[in-house]
Amino acid sequence: MKEKEIRALYDDNSIIVYQAFNKSISRAAVQNHTFTAPFKTDRMTWIKPSFLWMMYRSGWATKENQECILAITISRKGFEWALENSCPSRFEKDIFSSEHEWRIKLKESPVRIQWDPERDALLQPLPCRSLQIGLSGIAMQYYISDWIIKIEDITDNCKQIQRSISNNTEYKLPNERLYSLPAHIKI
Repeated sequence: MKEKEIRALYDDNSIIVYQAFNKSISRAAVQNHTFTAPFKTDRMTWIKPSFLWMMYRSGWATKENQECILAITISRKGFEWALENSCPSRFEKDIFSSEHEWRIKLKESPVRIQWDPERDALLQPLPCRSLQIGLSGIAMQYYISDWIIKIEDITDNCKQIQRSISNNTEYKLPNERLYSLPAHIKI
């Protein structure tokens, strides 16, 4: 498998990440412009900058409790804070001198990162890895109170794209590009 890549829609100030939820969580989030009950802040939530990885994970919004796809615009400052304060979900010898050091960092970190095979429009794996970010504790609080700029329900658009792919007709995916991290952030 090739290198790790962050593919995303972003501008100078913000980046779009995706999450899939059931209808009640999604409706409340869109209505309140942040996550409120029935969303649970005491458990880790995973955000994904890659649209196609989100489609793979949710089965194009068909999996149980993933029937609604949200595009969440967050600040780049918040996104980069999350990466700067993260720990890989698996031991990586290039980053840590020992498994013990990694376990300590994992326990202390409010953010976990995970790299999974990126997907094409048919949801087949590509030869690169795409980023998922797990937020908990203080990172979760920052996410819901400071980082979110906008929440949009894009479920209908996702289903239309999937129908077009299935019917072999023209479709338009989000125009994601590679996201370059500042030199001081190593993930």
